Amino acid sequence: MNFPLAPSFIPAIDDLHDAALAQRLTARLDGKTKPVGSLGRLEALALQLGLVLGTESPELREPQMLVCAGDHGLVARGVSAYPGDVTWQMVENFLAGGAAVSVLARQHGIALTVADCGVRHDFAPRASLADCKVAHGTADSSAGPAMTSAQRDTAMANGMALVRALPGNALLLGEMGIGNSSSAALLLSRLTGQPITECTGAGTGLEGEALARKVDILREVLAFHPSAQAPLDALAAFGGFEIATLVGAVLQAAHERRVIVVDGFIASSAVLVAARLAPAVLQRCVFSHRSGECGHALMLRYLGPTPAQPARALLDLQLRLGEGSGAALAWPLLVSACAILREMASFESAGVSGRDAAAPLAAAPAGAAAP
Repeated sequence: MNFPLAPSFIPAIDDLHDAALAQRLTARLDGKTKPVGSLGRLEALALQLGLVLGTESPELREPQMLVCAGDHGLVARGVSAYPGDVTWQMVENFLAGGAAVSVLARQHGIALTVADCGVRHDFAPRASLADCKVAHGTADSSAGPAMTSAQRDTAMANGMALVRALPGNALLLGEMGIGNSSSAALLLSRLTGQPITECTGAGTGLEGEALARKVDILREVLAFHPSAQAPLDALAAFGGFEIATLVGAVLQAAHERRVIVVDGFIASSAVLVAARLAPAVLQRCVFSHRSGECGHALMLRYLGPTPAQPARALLDLQLRLGEGSGAALAWPLLVSACAILREMASFESAGVSGRDAAAPLAAAPAGAAAP
């Protein structure tokens, strides 16, 4: 499928394929004091981190959690169990240090930045609050595009600027926006061709008739935007200033060769859009967990190396909170993978005999009975 050219401000994102470095990293891992492959997926993670950071001794520096927040006009149609005011109230909770992601970021030494990308509320300035407001919430996507193309591009450019201003070499993605699971489901359905029924989950906790009504509304929205097929057109049609800002953040982080730690369903929808613009984005992405939101497992199928190889999340805790909570929970695994590469002894350095030093089994005489 041919898509229109992306905006000229999107940076180049190079393919990280480096066969020589991959070979050296694999040899380094295989030479550690352990049976080959015995650290399982931690070894694959270490290999990926070494390739992203371009070194055999990767070290993660000054990790940054970016939580992007925005309101959605579609909420007026009843697609959420919570009122829209919860978005700004939760932003205040993030800033006060009381939300789950605030606690987890603090626990793991991750700097937290909250970006107002389009919340229907005006906040007092705070050191950890970035003012990136494009508008006071998106428009109702059942009546027209959620964003104009200019608003979409502004939100993406804001995300890029946010990342350029942040230190470190790792970006963890978080979000907040009542109604944004609807935007994520719409993006998943349109960009993959999967039925909206398979892409839509409970979100904030809808069940039964309320969930069926949400599916009907989202089906109506898809039908209202038949021409929004390309990634950026779909992003504008189905909205989420916070999602568009995350798309820009992902593209910039990928350009800067940062490790990108992806949270759940909504954060993954931003990665899906970014990857359709620049597929090499996915080489930098670590998917922290598989969300309990039903569409996330489906989305991971489209975020892997090939359609036959879905992206594999590190954790499966049935989380569906968002905020970046899953990314923060998975963070210690990335730290451990790097430490294994840097600090674990090799057989040679530790003076430990390797497998090749084992005495060969004596061959039994011909015709002898097995013991």
